[in-house]
Amino acid sequence: MSHTDYKQTLDYLFNKLPVYQHQGTPAANLDLSTTRELCWDLGMPQWKLNTVHVAGTNGKGSVSSMLASIFQEAGFRVGLFTSPHLGDFRERIRINGQPISEAEVVEWVDCYKLPIERLKPTFFELTTVMAFEYFADQEVDICLFEVGLGGRLDATNVLKPELSVVTGIGLDHTHILGETLAEIAGEKAGIFKKYTPAVVGRRHPETDPVFVKIADELEADLHFAADQYIATPVPGSDLYQTWEVNGQTYELDLMGRFQGENLATVLQSVEALRTDGWDIPEEAVLNGLRNVVRNTGMRGRMERLQSQPTVLCDVGHNLDGIRATIPQVKALPSEQLHIIWGMVEEKDHQSILAELPSEATYYFTQPQNPRGLAAEKLASLASEVGLKGSVFADTQRALNAALEAAQPQDLIFVGGSTFTVADLLILWPERQAV
Repeated sequence: MSHTDYKQTLDYLFNKLPVYQHQGTPAANLDLSTTRELCWDLGMPQWKLNTVHVAGTNGKGSVSSMLASIFQEAGFRVGLFTSPHLGDFRERIRINGQPISEAEVVEWVDCYKLPIERLKPTFFELTTVMAFEYFADQEVDICLFEVGLGGRLDATNVLKPELSVVTGIGLDHTHILGETLAEIAGEKAGIFKKYTPAVVGRRHPETDPVFVKIADELEADLHFAADQYIATPVPGSDLYQTWEVNGQTYELDLMGRFQGENLATVLQSVEALRTDGWDIPEEAVLNGLRNVVRNTGMRGRMERLQSQPTVLCDVGHNLDGIRATIPQVKALPSEQLHIIWGMVEEKDHQSILAELPSEATYYFTQPQNPRGLAAEKLASLASEVGLKGSVFADTQRALNAALEAAQPQDLIFVGGSTFTVADLLILWPERQAV
């Protein structure tokens, strides 16, 4: 099999199937019947798996990856399913950090062309079922499945998990999930299962009653991580972010102050899994948190790409995520802050742009994605909230201009969309040791 075969297979998947990342809402099939029928054709592979199911507006990728790393350090063979991918499609489906091979993707799609043509699943539905069968065939011990969108009607919600986890709730995809935090929480809590323990990362007066009601109806043992674990940042090295939680110190190789809430959610999840019979030594927790990036290949979370000038990126792309990220960016030492910013169409642009610092120099760009917001339109919206800058056709041109303008002690931050960061990481295919 050649790389050309793999590229042709990806062309088939991206062109034949509705892709939410490219088309937005029209490609979101909010109905589980197609996924169930596809699973039935494949012999219900999802029922052969031990899984942890993770939903949430922000943090679900980090929580899934932290838990995968901890399980790996505990000696388990671990499947990890996340989305979207930043570089290569195969990032979505990993075992112990190793992506599914090109050959396996090609063979799987070739094998199931008939049900694909008959059932016409979305790209995400097909990818989810591919992960189910691949992990089952590879006989993994445990799988971490990150929800794609929402929870209740997400393709991953045909699982029978060991544990359901919901991270922070914020206002995102409101045109699909609901206009209020309570409505969105109801969609996220849709992953709770009968008699199955559930962990919720963040307490909020609007969402707490929703989680409690649904958990009670399902007789699911509900744990609020914030009741048991508070993560406090303490001074550490440049390579790790150090946290103190209930008198214990943890080093985490994922940067960003917002990871404190995710860490608390992970620790509560580990406790619930131990209660359920999983052997997870404390040493595995410590080592797993120190080595999330090495063990899983996760990228794009307050990732530093170079120094002098510093180039930093983060995939936060909704109001909740931006409010967590931007204050930390502003607090970092720099002579001048340069921000490369690109967004997609279906966002609350004005609310998000209003969170950005007016003193920064801006480089507005358009993500190389069919849903990318035109850089000229973005710049016009930004000017309405007092942000000034230049327009660039793509992220690479914007980066070149920022690098040319920046002094060694300046900071260049790249964000606004997962796809803007993905465009950037093409230039840094490997994580940098800086």
